[in-house]
Order: sequence, then C-alpha cells, then structure tokens
Amino acid sequence: MNNGIARYANVYHAMPYHFILASLPMSTTVARKPGAPGIRAKQAQDTRAKILRAAIRVFAKQGYASGRVESISKAAKSHDRMIYYYFGSKEQLFIEVLETIYSQFNEAESKLDLDLDDPAHGLAQMVEFVWQYYLDHPEFVTLLSSENLHQGKHSKKSSKLREISGYAISVVEKVLDAGKAKGVFRAGVEARDVYIMIASLGYFYNANQYTLGAFLGEALMDKAKLDHWCAVIKETVLRAVLLHVPVEDAPGTPPPA
Repeated sequence: MNNGIARYANVYHAMPYHFILASLPMSTTVARKPGAPGIRAKQAQDTRAKILRAAIRVFAKQGYASGRVESISKAAKSHDRMIYYYFGSKEQLFIEVLETIYSQFNEAESKLDLDLDDPAHGLAQMVEFVWQYYLDHPEFVTLLSSENLHQGKHSKKSSKLREISGYAISVVEKVLDAGKAKGVFRAGVEARDVYIMIASLGYFYNANQYTLGAFLGEALMDKAKLDHWCAVIKETVLRAVLLHVPVEDAPGTPPPA
C-alpha cells in the first residue's frame, strides 16, 4: 500500500465513528415528503396567482385594450416575460381573468344556504346575494362591460365558461324546482330566464350608475336608492314566477282609499 494512503487509512481508523460521518461531504439532495409540492412549484403557483390578481385590477381599471402587459407585471411585482411564460399571451391572460371572476362568483354563491322550504324566500335570498355581489365587486361589472365592448370575442374562446354558467343556472333551477313541487311557482318558468332577469336588473343599474344618475338627476348609489332597487328586483322576479300573486300585490291594483 502506498505510504500516503496507508497514513490516511490509519488516521480514519483511529477516529470515532460519529466523527468520520460528520467529516464526510453531505448530499445536496433533500428528501421530500410524498405528495408535498416543491419550493419551486409553490413559488410558481404564487407568481401565477399574483399576476392573475394584478391583471384583474388593471383590466378592470383600464379595459382590455388599454390594459398593458407592462402595467400588469409592475402591479404584480413581476416581469413581462413571466406573463408570457405562464399565460402565453395578453389575450389568454384576459380569458383566464374572465373565467376567474365567474368562478369566484360561483364559489361565493355555493356558500348560500337557500331556503328551499320557503322557495319564494329562497329566491329572494338569491336576488339579494347577486345584488350585493355586484356592489361589493365593482371589478366584476367593469370587466364584463369591457368584454362586451369587444363583443364577447374572448369569452367565446374560453373552454370553461359554459361549465361555469351551467352551475349558475343549476342553482336557480334548484330553487324553482322546489317552488314548483310545492305549487308556489308556475310550471313553465325557465331557470335561464330567471337567471337573466336577476343578472340584468342588477348589472344594468351598476354598469350605468354614472350616466343613468346624470340622466335622472339622482344619486343612484345612495343607500336608500340601492335598497329600493334591490326591493324592486325581488318584487319583479317574484311576480314573474309566482303561481298566484297576492291580490293586494297584484299589478294594477289601486291603493286603498
């Protein structure tokens, strides 16, 4: 045996076992728990989510046409190249923004405990939820307004919106079915029609609050005005679906003398 090698062998032989282990080079590979996401995967998820949140803010404020990639990356504290890496294009990012805001709406609605024992009350609960959601999330209204300016061309490219809308319609249908089973609602009422009625009466008021307010000379966003319009929506929707409208509430009934 070479004298140098023998000398090192004798040194290690004389050293305690735990000291030998401590002196060996450590592996740079860290064992991961099965199924646990890696640090890089978590960072990627966080970056993507931050970009999406920033895009919602920028597109809601500036619209699709004026919402620049540079503005979104700055708001997300990221880089332009990361937007293209995760979303491919500005258009695809906007499509995912639309899918996200609709999904968030559905998620919030899924938490409702609708009164199916009293379907008329359950439907009123739904109206109140939709109305309040529009008030609490003005970005939802402005993003849809922006997309309508583009004639829905981005929405038409989404592979998810039909599924998302299907869930929204199914919630209305559940309440209507309960009312029909109890003989409270008219048999011919369609969930799609009721959904459009609720959405349009709430959306139009909010989307046109400035021009409509100027035209009517009213502060439409005052609390009293908001409460009044919510009551109007509930009354309108219930009149449309109830099998028997109470005589005192029937349209055209003169007020008591």
